[in-house]
Amino acid sequence: MHQKWQHWSTASRKWLWILVVVGILAALPVAYDRYQTESSSNNVELVFNYRGLAEVAAYQAHPEQFIQEQLDKLKAAGITSMAMFESTLDDFKKTRRLMVYSAQDIAQMTQSVVPTDENFTYILFTNEENAGRLTPLIEDTFTSLGINVKPWEFHNQKGLIVETSPEDAALKPMQPDPIAFELLHSKGFNIVPRMSDSLPYDQDAMEKLLAYYEANGVKRILFEGDSVKGFTDNQDKHSLQSFANLLNQHGIGIAAIENTKKPQAGIAKLSYYIHYNVVRLYSLSDKDAQALDEDTIADRFALATKDRNIRMLYINTAPSKSTTKAMMTDSIDNIIKSLNKPGQAIKQMENNGFKMGRAEAFHITDSSAQRYFKLVVVLGAVAFIALMISCFLPLLTLPAFVLGMIGSAGLYVLKPTLFEQALALLVAISAPTVAVVLAIRKVNALNEADAELAPGRRLTHSIVLFIKTSIISMAAIPFVIALLNNITYSLVLNQFRGVSLLHAAPILLIAIFVVLYRGGRPVHQIGKLFRTPITLLWVVAAVLVGAIGFYYLSRTGNGGKVSGIEMAIRPFLENTFHVRPRNKEIIAHPLFLLGLFLSIRYRNAIFIMIFAVIGQLSMVDTFAHIHSPMKISFARDLLGLGIGFIIGLIAIGVWQIAEGCWKKWSPRLKRQ
Repeated sequence: MHQKWQHWSTASRKWLWILVVVGILAALPVAYDRYQTESSSNNVELVFNYRGLAEVAAYQAHPEQFIQEQLDKLKAAGITSMAMFESTLDDFKKTRRLMVYSAQDIAQMTQSVVPTDENFTYILFTNEENAGRLTPLIEDTFTSLGINVKPWEFHNQKGLIVETSPEDAALKPMQPDPIAFELLHSKGFNIVPRMSDSLPYDQDAMEKLLAYYEANGVKRILFEGDSVKGFTDNQDKHSLQSFANLLNQHGIGIAAIENTKKPQAGIAKLSYYIHYNVVRLYSLSDKDAQALDEDTIADRFALATKDRNIRMLYINTAPSKSTTKAMMTDSIDNIIKSLNKPGQAIKQMENNGFKMGRAEAFHITDSSAQRYFKLVVVLGAVAFIALMISCFLPLLTLPAFVLGMIGSAGLYVLKPTLFEQALALLVAISAPTVAVVLAIRKVNALNEADAELAPGRRLTHSIVLFIKTSIISMAAIPFVIALLNNITYSLVLNQFRGVSLLHAAPILLIAIFVVLYRGGRPVHQIGKLFRTPITLLWVVAAVLVGAIGFYYLSRTGNGGKVSGIEMAIRPFLENTFHVRPRNKEIIAHPLFLLGLFLSIRYRNAIFIMIFAVIGQLSMVDTFAHIHSPMKISFARDLLGLGIGFIIGLIAIGVWQIAEGCWKKWSPRLKRQ
């Protein structure tokens, strides 16, 4: 019975490989749908933070003149949009629309006694226009919150008394400054309003505001703070759906900010309600805008749009004190230089196929047959996982496939998102593991048949194995693309989990295979390991491997740390090849090719494969970054393979020269 089961397990591998191939073919139409989606939006919108400009102007001798001049310069430089925050009394104060006083200030000004039971806010407008435009705005805001507002005059200047403390009044957000709004609109800028979720959600007020935005050409809004508009009240008022309905009615989309500590609460649900009328936004901080040189800023913009599907570039500025120049400085000129000469960010982006204009959401391509193709993809993915299990536990090949299909069906019904991520992760681990295991088996066979093969034949075998292994590893890519083909991953509203496991599991599995499965039955090898005495060299080696492993894992994921050397190499690779290959592959691919060449002759050189598998898994991991366009990921993989292959050939040549020198000179050294 055992032999019969073993026969069936061995025979089933052929059918599992057929299912893998069929799964790859089924994944291709799904991948094409994703390609069409990624190609549907090529406009890049440059957005400048108007609040930052107003803060810089507050330190100038002629603030209004300064704002006018800088707006003209920014417009000429290519800035198409201005971001406007909800206004506060402090904002109006900085732009000299009004002045704010406390009860104590008024007592001093009128030479009277401070009221004992009144702590009100006194507002005095700086001219008639400001009074006429801002009075209704301020009254509507505070009365809607149950705070009484009444008219007030001082020295024939119109004002208001807001019956709350100045500290409390300063926290209340209002609509964007209507005077600045009209100025920017007249200058030809598109307006990108920023909304907070700090006040209770009011559907009627929001309807009025969005109608005003639509009438003034607003197409997209950006949220301020930790949550989207309506999230706080959603449980009681279902405000997210209500807000989404208004956005859809007025044709207004939203922007999702890249690399926040955590996504703004409610943005995934709101995005779903507005049918993913969402674009990704990269924000250049005011500190970076001042500290970085023009070329670095330009490179950041070009890479964000080309490599990460960013369609809005948000530029901040702020005033800063320069003790060396003995003056207040800002980053506006630096930004202008980065967009034009010498940085030429706009030219770089245009050369990459983008146009400067209003950012548009991706038009999602989802063919009617995609769901059926994905069913076949699931079948092939489970088959690939079963093949990996067969490398270590051959008798479990068929049970693994059957249980995998049953588990997939159950998980798909209960938690579809977890299902697609788990299956994508397992198939991403399986492909490089199976590929390298097959390569190790072939090398062992060559080593046992004839360890003294000529260098030329060893090189030929190594090249063929390198190509075969890479093809099998890359077979996981169509599965990852198809299983994670969802706009939520492209917009990073949902993230692929398990990147660290993907980076570690194949290394561990190949280490287990090399140690336990290469020299006989695993049980015997385990016993042999336990009987092996532990030496100081083993301890030092373990510590060294642990340190390397810790550094390697610290580099995984979006939050991985990058060394200074790599930061210096990256621009060179980007400028040389236009698409930057991954450093892991440039190192691991040559190691893999050299390891194959050495292992055919030197049996213990096979341990190199434990580390060389990093290059194989990295090729698959590149496609786990769904926010990167497929064509960029493919280019990275092919460049990594090409460069790694050339470096690997050079490494083999250097080894042959060193080995020849050792053979020639070592006898003489021994005689001495």
